[in-house]
Amino acid sequence: MTSSSGPTTGPTVAEILDSHLHGSGSPTRTARMVLDAIDARGDDGTWLSVVPREELLAAAAALEARPDARDLPLYGVTFGVKDSIDVAGVPTTLSCPAYAYLAETTAPAVRRLIDAGALYVGKTNLDQFATGLNGTRTPYTMPRGVYGNGMISGGSSSGSALAVAHGDVPFTVATDTAGSGRVPAALNGIIGYKPSRGLISTVGLVPACKSLDCLTAMTSTIADMDLVMGILQARDDADPWARDPGPRFDGSTIRIGLPPVEHLEFFGDEAMEDVHLAFRNRLAHLSIPGGTSIVEVSLEPFLAAGELLYSGPWVAERLVVFGDFLAEQPDEIHPVVREILESGRKYSAVDAFAALQRLQELRAEVARVWQGIDVLVVPTIGRTFTVDEVLADPIGANTVLGHYTHFGNLLDLNGIAVPQGVTSDGRPHSAMLLGAALTDDTVLQLAAALLDEPRDRASSDVMADRAASVPSS
Repeated sequence: MTSSSGPTTGPTVAEILDSHLHGSGSPTRTARMVLDAIDARGDDGTWLSVVPREELLAAAAALEARPDARDLPLYGVTFGVKDSIDVAGVPTTLSCPAYAYLAETTAPAVRRLIDAGALYVGKTNLDQFATGLNGTRTPYTMPRGVYGNGMISGGSSSGSALAVAHGDVPFTVATDTAGSGRVPAALNGIIGYKPSRGLISTVGLVPACKSLDCLTAMTSTIADMDLVMGILQARDDADPWARDPGPRFDGSTIRIGLPPVEHLEFFGDEAMEDVHLAFRNRLAHLSIPGGTSIVEVSLEPFLAAGELLYSGPWVAERLVVFGDFLAEQPDEIHPVVREILESGRKYSAVDAFAALQRLQELRAEVARVWQGIDVLVVPTIGRTFTVDEVLADPIGANTVLGHYTHFGNLLDLNGIAVPQGVTSDGRPHSAMLLGAALTDDTVLQLAAALLDEPRDRASSDVMADRAASVPSS
């Protein structure tokens, strides 16, 4: 397999802001460049809808005319939104035209970005009903990964990852229930961050599994992630899972948990195994305040929890939202998605309680693991797939893609997919950093070190403070 171009990310959030405030750029110019780039590439499955050119340019011009606009923390920065999240006046399709509805209000998380001066560009593609990790389950144009060779884009937040990896926008808002943000980020060489659940409001999101859903973001740098998260993260008491952020990284030694090599699974992908094991050798020598230490930990309780997701009753939770549509219009649902939804009907209340009890046992076991480590490091994915391989075995391939991600929300973890180069044959390698709930700042600190990025929290704090002072529209 030969290498393709990989990601061609555009200007970062920080670079766009600097251009708008101190250079020759402007929100209107940035909006025009984004639209030109999208038009030039054509329909490649990244975007499902884009704001009409005259409308987006008018919004940019109106922003420029505001007397306070240059003080806004995301002044003229463009972004995209996964099409399972509401934006007022825009259809929310979930990649199912028959299910689509016109959103009346904008999700609070998205509204915070717009109020902070960001320019909404459009809705991005996804695996239908956010059910899948591969990007092939859409009736629209099927997206492809940026590394070429017929590789999948990953999903369900396929378009959100591609919009950043293609350089259309510097960040996107996506979701991650079982890996839907981390997997496509890994397959397209960018950063996908799933914060601790409850830090970003899920109001205005059409649930996949409401008890597990999490809004996420994708960027090309940790600095951008800090800036965006400083605005996205805000307690929303209309979200029953809302909670406040945890403590900041205190500069102490980060204890990195590494599973024994025999606990890792690469599904026959020797090149991926080689590059990941070489990456692990770097972890004890990172430049980070306080340094790092390596602790061997068992991956078994984590993987056992992950097996509960699709082999247990959580798949039935999808029927809470989509059950009536499945009963009334089954032929409008992608065949693989329909099969998954229908499988939820076989579970009973007894099954649900048995699984909840088993999960609680595993959570207790994992809690003891966290007493000895701060961050668990594993591959984001164990192997890559081509579109043809996924279409030949859609359920099996999807299970492999979620091997290291399925357990994240079940165990109440935060996680980030961090690009770490390519395999010997040119495919993307991504490491995943996982932490216990509300240890996000420590996980992000380690991610920044892996990317050799200095981390300026003071700057992102200023941005967050400025966003908090902006009145909501």
